[in-house]
Amino acid sequence: MLRTRILTAVTLGCILLACLFLLPPTWTVVMFGAVFTVGAWEWAGFGALTGAAARLAYAAGVALLLFLGWRWSADPAHLLLLLGSACVWWVFALLWMSLAPSRHQPMLALLCGLPVLIPACIAVARLQIATRGFASGPQAVLWLVLMVIAADIGAYFAGRSLGRRKLAPRVSPGKTVEGALGGLSMVALVAGCGAVHFGLPPLTVVLFGVAVGIFSIVGDLTESMFKRAAGLKDSGAMLPGHGGLLDRIDSVTAAAPLYALGLFGAGVIA
Repeated sequence: MLRTRILTAVTLGCILLACLFLLPPTWTVVMFGAVFTVGAWEWAGFGALTGAAARLAYAAGVALLLFLGWRWSADPAHLLLLLGSACVWWVFALLWMSLAPSRHQPMLALLCGLPVLIPACIAVARLQIATRGFASGPQAVLWLVLMVIAADIGAYFAGRSLGRRKLAPRVSPGKTVEGALGGLSMVALVAGCGAVHFGLPPLTVVLFGVAVGIFSIVGDLTESMFKRAAGLKDSGAMLPGHGGLLDRIDSVTAAAPLYALGLFGAGVIA
């Protein structure tokens, strides 16, 4: 299983790098839209949509909202409003997981897919086409991805070797406090290395990176909460050893809006 997971992860990494650095920016934005539309197809399962027609309708609706959101967010003020609203949603999601993780209804799950998927897609797409700042758009997106991966890898190994205290037992029993701290330590390392590479203030960037790492954990746990409520182990079976595509981008859905809000809001990228 571990070998399969690694092979799939390497393949996905190669595809991502090709999309970020080889494709024209417009085509990369289209690819992001396609990925999140597939994510919407899988999310439809959390709302008890099992038929292909119903799932396709939901995914098409999300795709339309992605297009409209993309056009609307061309105004920088609108973009910041969208990203800020998304961050508020993720704080609410954290409270939901902490206080009432079992309170779910299919229609509510479908509605929650919108703030999960749409702002994240627009965030990474807007970052990809950024042309001014400390880094090119593809580099900014890659840095985000590396921080999310660092959080995942650090949590996995720290949790396996040191994990004792459950982080969110009613949502994801396998995750531990020690694993989360290990993941955040790895995020701090990646953020610090990026700060040195890009010539940014290390302490500020590390603190910001840790905040992005926390949001990535919340994104992962939120998807777990919806999967558990729907009685699903994985969001799909598209990726061998990983489950569905949504299982791979769940952390990004929460981390991307905060990351993009920080960069665009501080004016270090545009």
